[in-house]
Amino acid sequence: MLQGLSHQAREAKSWPFEQARILLDRILRLRLSDAERDLAATLIGAGKADEAAAAFEALRKPVVFQCGFGASGLPHMGTFGEAARPTMVRTAFRALTEDAIPSKLIVFSDDMDGLRKIPDNVPNRQMLEEDRDKPVTKVRDPFGEHESFGHHNNARLRAFLDGFGFDYEFMSSTTCYTSGRFDEVLLRVLERFDKVQAIMLPTLGEERRATYSPFLPISPRSGRVLQAPTVERNLDKGTIVFPDEDGTLTEVPVTGGHVKLQWRPDWAARWTALDVDYEMSGKDLVDSVRVSNRIVKVLGGEPPEAFHFELFMDENNQKISKSKGNGLTMEEWLRYGAPESLAYYMYQSPKSAKRLYFDVIPKATDEYLQQLDAFNKARRESNAVAIDNPAWHVHRGAPPEKGSPVSFSLLLNLVSAADASTKDILWGFISRYIEGASPESEPMLDRLAGYAIHYYEDFVKPSKTFRAPTDQERAAMSELMARLKALPAGADAETIQNEVFEVGKAAGFEPLRAWFQALYEVLLGQSQGPRFGSFVAIFGIERTVALIDKALAGDLVAA
Repeated sequence: MLQGLSHQAREAKSWPFEQARILLDRILRLRLSDAERDLAATLIGAGKADEAAAAFEALRKPVVFQCGFGASGLPHMGTFGEAARPTMVRTAFRALTEDAIPSKLIVFSDDMDGLRKIPDNVPNRQMLEEDRDKPVTKVRDPFGEHESFGHHNNARLRAFLDGFGFDYEFMSSTTCYTSGRFDEVLLRVLERFDKVQAIMLPTLGEERRATYSPFLPISPRSGRVLQAPTVERNLDKGTIVFPDEDGTLTEVPVTGGHVKLQWRPDWAARWTALDVDYEMSGKDLVDSVRVSNRIVKVLGGEPPEAFHFELFMDENNQKISKSKGNGLTMEEWLRYGAPESLAYYMYQSPKSAKRLYFDVIPKATDEYLQQLDAFNKARRESNAVAIDNPAWHVHRGAPPEKGSPVSFSLLLNLVSAADASTKDILWGFISRYIEGASPESEPMLDRLAGYAIHYYEDFVKPSKTFRAPTDQERAAMSELMARLKALPAGADAETIQNEVFEVGKAAGFEPLRAWFQALYEVLLGQSQGPRFGSFVAIFGIERTVALIDKALAGDLVAA
């Protein structure tokens, strides 16, 4: 799938390929000597990455991509983006190296964090209040479905990622701490405690500095994750002493899950323990990444390559927050739009802030379909693999050969005009418009039909507002009726569009788009839509004439 693309990958302009080339430079710089690096770079540049990997054992060690998930809240769209975007870079890296250098994506759940804030979008909040400050894998599940709130949120995340087909390795913070996987790096933090403190304390306020420790002990009495000072360190025993909640001085090992690191030292320790090569994070974490990078070096590791993306905003231009539960959930997007449209939205301009709310779904869906059509056109006409096309990245290098012959916006208008409540009603129109089309032959279109019905029922129908036509519009619509009746049976969308255009032009609409806006406002109760000729072709000329007749009689406004 990804073989034979290294030459194109070296010249590709899309941001995942830019990141992949930076990452490859890192791997060669850190893993090979100068002489080895020159030879490996020459081989890879010649499309012989397999020979480079065969020659140097260091290149056969997997390149580690990582993304984190805060398990103290339900997964949201930002969470999905943190997995989708590094997957795109990983796919580009695989094409650049023709899959000769192994790689993996770790999805890491911070499920040993203490539950500090109670999310707004969960039931049984009083129960969560009782468990506040315990590790989220020790907090009872308010949904009553899993052994803990952390396990519930992890299951929600994995179900979605699995449903989309992500290739990843799931890791739990709780498991890494309690199994001993982090023991070595935790002992190193203990050993280099003063150096870590020297990095962290200047970043904190005066009050916090007085009691700050990189170690968050878990109280043996209450099971809560404590913000407690470290009053004694015992390097020979690998323990710390801290005042428990009742003031009792308590000694615990830093290994085996008895402590949790503060989040920036935790980030650094994780990068070190797991040999992470690449991680993305939001623009709001730029300073935190710098701090964690310094701690990594203290611990003897190498900071990963970083990429900072802009944040998603909700409909009020507020940052999406897992504790507030604002913005869209993954389940909500998938009720109204295809997973491919979501991945496309994540791909677009990652360094630009974007609203992530219901009204972005139709546009993202149609733009994705347009990109897929462009990719397949290039593949058919010149046998070219357009690796800079977003569809290539959305589908991890293997876009389907067919999209949808009908746009999502056109389906929405068809649902509106037909007042369709089921896909069967829509297919009654579609099958007449596209000879031989069926849900089996057009699976993408069939999925879009379901999304369109949901979107129309929940968002379009409640806000539809029909208006009466002006005298100018009434005269033009009467003329349009006459022209439509005069068209031959089976007139195509382009022929119909030309007639609509000529009517508006002759009626003196200036600008001409005001004519099309009038058609949608008077006939469909909304201010915009797809090409009107395409709508008429699929809805049917006779039905469109009847619809105009009802609008001129005032029946639509009255309804």
